[in-house]
Amino acid sequence: MADGVFNIAKGRVRGYTDQVGVGNAALVVVLLKSAGIEADDALNNHDTLAAILAAANDEADFTNYARKVVTSVTPTVDDTANDLDLVIGNQEWTSAGGASNNTLAKILVCFDPDTTGGTDSAIVPLTYHDFAVTTDGSNLTAEEPANGFFGAS
Repeated sequence: MADGVFNIAKGRVRGYTDQVGVGNAALVVVLLKSAGIEADDALNNHDTLAAILAAANDEADFTNYARKVVTSVTPTVDDTANDLDLVIGNQEWTSAGGASNNTLAKILVCFDPDTTGGTDSAIVPLTYHDFAVTTDGSNLTAEEPANGFFGAS
């Protein structure tokens, strides 16, 4: 298991993130349970969030879980190192679990072109990241690496 870019989004992540905050477009952060999670080589072949969830993968359902909607992305272009990093910041779920807990495996960053009326079949998965934690009622924070959720060089 590792971090990666979904095949459908390779070469297009920056284009999707440029649309965030325009109209009802946003990024959506989704957590997947560890039970039944597909291997990365199978997971990254899905073209929509609906396809991911129709396979063996199950979305988190711990107490106080909700998908995170991100309406701001900070791109950093480093002309010296010839890099592009995209940053959304840490994501936190308050009082995650307790009454109902999950053992998690992945955090997904997806592009939703219409957060007000779209469906999972319109949500494009961009990146996936290992996130091996078990909820217990404490606050749960997904700490983004210093260089962001996506980097290209």
